[in-house]
Amino acid sequence: MEAGEADPGEHVGRALAAECARYAAMGWMRGTSGNLSVVVGRDPLRLAVTVSGKDKGELAADDVVLVDAAGRTDDPVRVPSAEAALHGRIAAVSGAGAVVHVHALAPVVAAERSPGGVELRDLEMLKGFGRHAHDDLVVVPVVPNSQDMRVLGDAFEAGFRPDVPALLVARHGVYVWGDDLLQARHRLECLEWLLRFEVGIS
Repeated sequence: MEAGEADPGEHVGRALAAECARYAAMGWMRGTSGNLSVVVGRDPLRLAVTVSGKDKGELAADDVVLVDAAGRTDDPVRVPSAEAALHGRIAAVSGAGAVVHVHALAPVVAAERSPGGVELRDLEMLKGFGRHAHDDLVVVPVVPNSQDMRVLGDAFEAGFRPDVPALLVARHGVYVWGDDLLQARHRLECLEWLLRFEVGIS
Protein backbone atom coordinates (compact mmCIF):
# COMPACT_ATOMS: atom_id res chain seq x y z
CA MET A 1 0.00 0.00 0.00
CA GLU A 2 1.11 3.54 -0.66
CA ALA A 3 2.23 5.85 2.12
CA GLY A 4 -0.71 7.76 3.53
CA GLU A 5 -3.16 5.08 2.47
CA ALA A 6 -3.54 3.70 6.00
CA ASP A 7 -6.44 6.04 6.94
CA PRO A 8 -9.71 4.64 5.54
CA GLY A 9 -11.64 7.82 6.30
CA GLU A 10 -13.37 9.13 9.41
CA HIS A 11 -16.87 8.45 8.08
CA VAL A 12 -16.02 4.77 7.59
CA GLY A 13 -14.49 4.63 11.06
CA ARG A 14 -17.55 6.22 12.62
CA ALA A 15 -19.85 3.75 10.88
CA LEU A 16 -17.81 0.75 11.99
CA ALA A 17 -17.58 2.04 15.56
CA ALA A 18 -21.34 2.61 15.70
CA GLU A 19 -22.08 -0.90 14.45
CA CYS A 20 -19.64 -2.40 16.95
CA ALA A 21 -21.29 -0.47 19.79
CA ARG A 22 -24.68 -1.82 18.70
CA TYR A 23 -23.47 -5.43 18.69
CA ALA A 24 -21.58 -5.02 21.97
CA ALA A 25 -24.79 -3.76 23.61
CA MET A 26 -26.53 -6.91 22.35
CA GLY A 27 -23.86 -9.08 24.00
CA TRP A 28 -22.48 -10.29 20.67
CA MET A 29 -19.03 -8.66 20.98
CA ARG A 30 -18.00 -9.40 24.55
CA GLY A 31 -14.64 -8.16 25.77
CA THR A 32 -12.58 -7.39 22.68
CA SER A 33 -14.11 -10.17 20.55
CA GLY A 34 -15.46 -9.83 17.03
CA ASN A 35 -14.57 -7.62 14.09
CA LEU A 36 -16.22 -5.76 11.22
CA SER A 37 -15.02 -4.62 7.83
CA VAL A 38 -16.09 -2.46 4.91
CA VAL A 39 -14.72 -2.67 1.39
CA VAL A 40 -13.21 0.70 0.40
CA GLY A 41 -11.66 -0.34 -2.92
CA ARG A 42 -11.97 -3.18 -5.41
CA ASP A 43 -9.00 -2.90 -7.76
CA PRO A 44 -7.04 -3.87 -5.83
CA LEU A 45 -9.25 -5.05 -2.97
CA ARG A 46 -8.92 -2.90 0.15
CA LEU A 47 -10.91 -3.15 3.37
CA ALA A 48 -11.26 -0.99 6.46
CA VAL A 49 -11.18 -3.39 9.42
CA THR A 50 -11.67 -2.78 13.13
CA VAL A 51 -8.46 -2.85 15.14
CA SER A 52 -7.47 -5.73 17.38
CA GLY A 53 -7.50 -5.80 21.16
CA LYS A 54 -9.96 -2.99 21.92
CA ASP A 55 -13.35 -3.09 23.60
CA LYS A 56 -15.75 -3.07 20.67
CA GLY A 57 -18.30 -1.08 22.61
CA GLU A 58 -15.86 1.81 22.98
CA LEU A 59 -14.24 2.16 19.56
CA ALA A 60 -13.46 5.60 18.17
CA ALA A 61 -13.58 6.60 14.53
CA ASP A 62 -9.83 6.07 14.16
CA ASP A 63 -9.88 2.52 15.58
CA VAL A 64 -9.90 1.02 12.09
CA VAL A 65 -7.08 0.13 9.74
CA LEU A 66 -6.80 -0.32 5.99
CA VAL A 67 -5.76 -3.81 4.86
CA ASP A 68 -5.26 -5.60 1.57
CA ALA A 69 -7.01 -8.78 0.45
CA ALA A 70 -4.67 -10.89 2.59
CA GLY A 71 -5.30 -8.82 5.74
CA ARG A 72 -1.93 -7.05 5.61
CA THR A 73 -1.33 -3.40 6.43
CA ASP A 74 1.49 -0.91 6.30
CA ASP A 75 0.07 1.02 9.26
CA PRO A 76 2.86 1.20 11.84
CA VAL A 77 0.49 1.84 14.76
CA ARG A 78 -2.90 0.23 14.30
CA VAL A 79 -3.10 -3.56 14.29
CA PRO A 80 -5.94 -5.20 12.36
CA SER A 81 -7.84 -8.19 13.66
CA ALA A 82 -6.08 -11.49 13.09
CA GLU A 83 -9.17 -12.48 11.11
CA ALA A 84 -8.83 -9.64 8.59
CA ALA A 85 -7.57 -12.10 5.97
CA LEU A 86 -10.83 -14.07 6.21
CA HIS A 87 -12.79 -10.84 5.76
CA GLY A 88 -10.76 -10.25 2.62
CA ARG A 89 -11.42 -13.74 1.32
CA ILE A 90 -15.16 -13.45 1.94
CA ALA A 91 -15.33 -10.05 0.26
CA ALA A 92 -13.32 -11.28 -2.74
CA VAL A 93 -15.36 -14.45 -3.27
CA SER A 94 -18.85 -13.14 -2.46
CA GLY A 95 -18.53 -9.59 -3.77
CA ALA A 96 -19.78 -8.29 -0.42
CA GLY A 97 -19.29 -4.68 0.58
CA ALA A 98 -19.25 -5.39 4.32
CA VAL A 99 -18.47 -8.39 6.53
CA VAL A 100 -19.60 -8.77 10.14
CA HIS A 101 -18.12 -11.26 12.61
CA VAL A 102 -19.58 -11.65 16.12
CA HIS A 103 -19.48 -14.21 18.91
CA ALA A 104 -23.19 -14.56 19.60
CA LEU A 105 -24.09 -17.72 21.50
CA ALA A 106 -26.84 -19.18 19.28
CA PRO A 107 -24.63 -19.64 16.18
CA VAL A 108 -22.02 -21.48 18.24
CA VAL A 109 -24.62 -23.79 19.79
CA ALA A 110 -26.23 -24.40 16.41
CA ALA A 111 -22.87 -25.29 14.85
CA GLU A 112 -22.12 -27.65 17.73
CA ARG A 113 -25.40 -29.50 17.20
CA SER A 114 -25.23 -29.53 13.39
CA PRO A 115 -21.57 -29.69 12.33
CA GLY A 116 -22.54 -30.65 8.80
CA GLY A 117 -24.56 -27.47 8.30
CA VAL A 118 -27.58 -25.92 10.00
CA GLU A 119 -30.86 -26.47 8.12
CA LEU A 120 -33.54 -23.78 8.30
CA ARG A 121 -36.95 -23.79 6.60
CA ASP A 122 -40.55 -22.59 6.89
CA LEU A 123 -39.82 -19.61 9.11
CA GLU A 124 -41.02 -16.09 8.30
CA MET A 125 -37.76 -14.52 9.49
CA LEU A 126 -35.98 -16.20 6.57
CA LYS A 127 -37.27 -13.30 4.45
CA GLY A 128 -35.02 -10.95 6.38
CA PHE A 129 -32.11 -13.24 5.62
CA GLY A 130 -32.86 -12.87 1.92
CA ARG A 131 -34.67 -16.17 1.43
CA HIS A 132 -38.27 -17.36 1.09
CA ALA A 133 -40.35 -18.09 4.17
CA HIS A 134 -41.70 -21.38 2.79
CA ASP A 135 -40.55 -24.17 0.49
CA ASP A 136 -36.96 -22.95 0.68
CA LEU A 137 -34.33 -25.03 2.46
CA VAL A 138 -31.48 -22.88 3.76
CA VAL A 139 -28.33 -24.69 4.87
CA VAL A 140 -25.91 -22.46 6.72
CA PRO A 141 -22.41 -23.97 6.31
CA VAL A 142 -20.30 -24.89 9.32
CA VAL A 143 -16.51 -25.14 9.19
CA PRO A 144 -14.07 -26.29 11.91
CA ASN A 145 -12.28 -23.55 13.78
CA SER A 146 -8.66 -22.78 12.95
CA GLN A 147 -6.16 -20.07 13.84
CA ASP A 148 -4.89 -20.22 10.26
CA MET A 149 -6.97 -17.85 8.14
CA ARG A 150 -5.89 -19.60 4.95
CA VAL A 151 -7.41 -22.83 6.26
CA LEU A 152 -10.63 -21.06 7.23
CA GLY A 153 -10.69 -19.24 3.91
CA ASP A 154 -10.29 -22.46 1.95
CA ALA A 155 -13.09 -24.09 3.97
CA PHE A 156 -15.34 -21.08 3.43
CA GLU A 157 -14.72 -21.03 -0.32
CA ALA A 158 -15.26 -24.78 -0.67
CA GLY A 159 -18.76 -24.50 0.79
CA PHE A 160 -19.67 -21.05 -0.49
CA ARG A 161 -23.13 -20.55 -2.00
CA PRO A 162 -24.15 -17.11 -3.31
CA ASP A 163 -27.63 -17.46 -1.76
CA VAL A 164 -26.36 -18.12 1.79
CA PRO A 165 -24.53 -15.00 3.02
CA ALA A 166 -23.24 -16.54 6.25
CA LEU A 167 -20.65 -18.88 7.68
CA LEU A 168 -20.62 -20.59 11.08
CA VAL A 169 -17.21 -21.36 12.57
CA ALA A 170 -17.51 -24.18 15.09
CA ARG A 171 -16.91 -23.20 18.71
CA HIS A 172 -16.10 -19.69 17.55
CA GLY A 173 -18.76 -17.49 15.98
CA VAL A 174 -20.56 -16.37 12.85
CA TYR A 175 -19.69 -14.33 9.77
CA VAL A 176 -22.44 -12.58 7.80
CA TRP A 177 -22.00 -10.27 4.84
CA GLY A 178 -23.98 -7.93 2.63
CA ASP A 179 -23.74 -5.08 0.17
CA ASP A 180 -23.13 -2.67 3.05
CA LEU A 181 -23.07 -2.57 6.84
CA LEU A 182 -26.84 -2.08 7.09
CA GLN A 183 -27.69 -5.10 4.96
CA ALA A 184 -25.11 -7.20 6.81
CA ARG A 185 -26.64 -6.09 10.12
CA HIS A 186 -30.17 -6.97 9.08
CA ARG A 187 -29.07 -10.37 7.84
CA LEU A 188 -27.13 -11.04 11.03
CA GLU A 189 -30.00 -10.03 13.30
CA CYS A 190 -32.43 -12.23 11.39
CA LEU A 191 -30.03 -15.18 11.26
CA GLU A 192 -29.32 -14.91 14.98
CA TRP A 193 -33.09 -15.05 15.66
CA LEU A 194 -33.44 -18.07 13.37
CA LEU A 195 -30.60 -19.88 15.11
CA ARG A 196 -32.00 -19.02 18.54
CA PHE A 197 -35.28 -20.64 17.45
CA GLU A 198 -33.43 -23.64 16.07
CA VAL A 199 -31.52 -24.38 19.29
CA GLY A 200 -34.24 -23.28 21.71
CA ILE A 201 -32.52 -20.26 23.27
CA SER A 202 -35.02 -17.71 24.54
